[in-house]
Amino acid sequence: MGLKIEDLEKITFVSDPKISPDGKKVAFVTTKPSISDNKYYSKLWIYDIEKDEYYHVTNGPSDFSPFWTGDSNKILFLSRRSIKENEEGLELWVLDLKNKTEPRLVFKYEKGFQIFGHHPSKDKVLISLPTLKKKEEIKIIDEVPFWFNGQGYIYGERNALYFLDLNNGNLEKLTEGNEEIGFAQISPDGKKIAYISAEDHMRPYKTDIKLINLQTGEVTKLTQGQFSIEDLAWDPNSSKIAFRASDFTHGLNSHIKLWIMDLSSGQIKKITLSDWDIANNMNSDVRGPSSQGKLQWSEKWLYFPFNRGRIVSLYRTDGIGRIEPAVEGEFTVEDFTSFKDRVALTIMSSTRPAELYIYENKELRKVTSFNDEVIEKAKIQAPEYFRFTASDGNIIDGWVLKPTTFKEGEKYPAILYIHGGPATAYGESFMHEFHVLSDAGFAVIYFNPRGSAGYTEDFKDMRGKYGTRDYQDLMEGLDYAIKNFSFIDENRLGVAGGSYGGFMTNWIIGHTNRFKAAVTQRSISNWISFYGTSDIGYYFAEDQIGGDLGKDLWTGNLIEVYWDRSPLKYVNNVKTPTLILHSDEDYRCWIDQAYQLFTALKLKGVETKLVIFPGENHELSRKGKPKNRVERLNQIVSWFKKYL
Repeated sequence: MGLKIEDLEKITFVSDPKISPDGKKVAFVTTKPSISDNKYYSKLWIYDIEKDEYYHVTNGPSDFSPFWTGDSNKILFLSRRSIKENEEGLELWVLDLKNKTEPRLVFKYEKGFQIFGHHPSKDKVLISLPTLKKKEEIKIIDEVPFWFNGQGYIYGERNALYFLDLNNGNLEKLTEGNEEIGFAQISPDGKKIAYISAEDHMRPYKTDIKLINLQTGEVTKLTQGQFSIEDLAWDPNSSKIAFRASDFTHGLNSHIKLWIMDLSSGQIKKITLSDWDIANNMNSDVRGPSSQGKLQWSEKWLYFPFNRGRIVSLYRTDGIGRIEPAVEGEFTVEDFTSFKDRVALTIMSSTRPAELYIYENKELRKVTSFNDEVIEKAKIQAPEYFRFTASDGNIIDGWVLKPTTFKEGEKYPAILYIHGGPATAYGESFMHEFHVLSDAGFAVIYFNPRGSAGYTEDFKDMRGKYGTRDYQDLMEGLDYAIKNFSFIDENRLGVAGGSYGGFMTNWIIGHTNRFKAAVTQRSISNWISFYGTSDIGYYFAEDQIGGDLGKDLWTGNLIEVYWDRSPLKYVNNVKTPTLILHSDEDYRCWIDQAYQLFTALKLKGVETKLVIFPGENHELSRKGKPKNRVERLNQIVSWFKKYL
C-alpha cells in the first residue's frame, strides 16, 4: 500500500518532552500538517507517568515550547494564538494545571523570541528578545551578514537577555553588549546565568560562554574564542558547566565534543568518547518544534546524544571518567528530558515517526501511539542496510528501499538520493519522502559518503575536496547496489538531492551521463556567487571550498579553485533532463544558483524545468507550507515517472 504524498497530514510530529520537577508528568508537543488549511497545528499534551495515560491540555492552534515552573502545576508555553496569520510576533502564556483554568497571556512581542527556563526560586522566566528595528522600504545596509535563512534581513539586529516577571509582565534587562546570544541557562542555585555569546558578527561561528553574577551584575567571559559552542548545562551544585562545542581542529568539519568547565579553577576538561559526534545529525522530514538543549544534568549523570554511524543513542557520564550508554538501539533518539534515573524521550526509526518513550529501571517502553494506525495501514517496509568497501579501503554505509509494488524477478527504476550538509547523515530516522518514492514504484538508494557526519573527523573532513572522494563513494556505492540488488534497473536511474545534495546532483550530471533524470533542489551551481550571496557563504565557502577559514576568495588565486569546484563550469557535458526546485527566500543557497543553472541548461538545449516556491526558504522540504511540500513531492514524482 505505501505512504502517499497526501499522507503527510496523517503523520503526527511528537517532540519537545519536558519532565515536571516532581518527575511525575511529561509535557510534550504534537504538530500536525493540514494540507487544506496550508498550516501546521500544534498543541500541548501531558503524559501522566503513574497513571500511564496522556491527554492534551491545550487545543492550539499554535502552542509549543513547554517549560515547567517550580511547583509542577504550571506550564509556560509559547504560542501565536491571538496573533493574526500574516503578522509577526510571539506570545508567552501560562497554564495552571491544578485549577484547570484557561491559559493566561503573560507577554507579547512583535518579533519571535526565546525562552530559557523558569527561575528556581522566583516567579520569573529567562528570555532573550531581539531588538525592534523601524520598518523601512529602502534597505540601508552597513554590515555582514545582512540576511539569514528563515529570518530575512537581520542587519543591525542584536538580542539581549531579560528576566520576565510572570505576575506583572515587567522586564529586567540583563545584558547590554553588542553581541548575539544563542543559548542561556540559570544555575540551579539561582545566583548565576551562563550564556553563549557571539561578539564577532562576521564570524558568528566563534562563540564564548559568559557568566552573569545575579548578585553583583558582573559579566565574566569564561572562554576565549577557541570554540563554536552549541549549548550548555549546569551541574546540580552550580559549580560546573558542561557544554557541547567544536574546537576547529578540522575547521567547520570538526566534531561537536563534550567539555566540562570547573568554575572554581577555570579548568576545561574534554570528555573523551572516541572520534564521534556528540550530536544528532540525522535527516528527517517529520520533526516537530523543539526548545530542548542536548545536554541535561540529572543528579550525578550528565546525559547527551551520541551519533555513531546510522544511529543516535543517549549516553551519560559522571563527568569524572565513567561514560556509558543509557538508551541505545536501532533508532534515533531525538529530544530527551531526565529526572533522577527516569528519562522521557522521543525516538524515531526508518519505519516509524517519533513517539514518546519512558526509560527507567533499565527498561524502555513506548507510551504514545499517535502514528501507529497510519504506519500499519501503509505497511511501511524497512530499507535494506548494507556496507561496502570503497576503492581506498574505507567502509561506507548504504541502504536500498524497495518499491512497495516489489515482486521477485522484476526490474525497477531507482533513484540515488544524496543528503545535504554534507555533514549530516542518513540512518535510522524517518523520511516520508523516501516512502512516497517507494510507493510511486521507485527503489531508493542512499549512502553516507565521505563528508557525512556520524563517523570520524577525517571521514567528515571534505575541505577543498568537494566533487572528488565524495563523488567516487557515490558512484562506487551505486555500482555495488546494482551488482548486489538484482531488481535495480541500471538503465533507469535517477539522481536527486538538496543543498549539498543539490550541489552533488549538479556535479554528477556534469561528470556522467548514466542517469536518465535528475532533480536538484536548493542547490549550489556556482561557488563564486555563493560566496557573496549566501547568508553563510563568505565563511562556509572559505572553509569548505578554499580549505582555510578566514582566507577570503581573492587570496592566493582562489577564484580558480572555486570555479573548478562549481558544477556550472561543466555544463557543456550535461545531457540529463533536470528539474530544478528552489525557494525564493532561500538565503542559504540564494536563488541565483538556480537561475544560473537553468539558463545554462536551456542555452545548451538540455531538457529542464525550473519550479520556484514563493515565500519559502531553505527548509521547504522539512518545514515549508504543507501545500508547497505536497506540490514539491508531486513535481519530483512526476519528473521521475516521465523519464524513468
